[in-house]
Amino acid sequence: MPFVNIRITKENGEPTKEQKEALIDGVTELLAKVLNKNKASSVVIIDEIDTDNYGLGGKSITNVRQENKKI
Repeated sequence: MPFVNIRITKENGEPTKEQKEALIDGVTELLAKVLNKNKASSVVIIDEIDTDNYGLGGKSITNVRQENKKI
């Protein structure tokens, strides 16, 4: 049974429900096409991560993106 975990940031109202459904469908189709996996047993989980909950270079991604807007 294939298991795929997608981690994506939550911001600007995205990902929407429709986008998540498209990701789940698309990844499932890709597993079936490339690896010949049974769609019925393919698991796709989407973790939505708030940009305050991870960092890069000692700063939260929220702060990194705010700083990049100023440049």
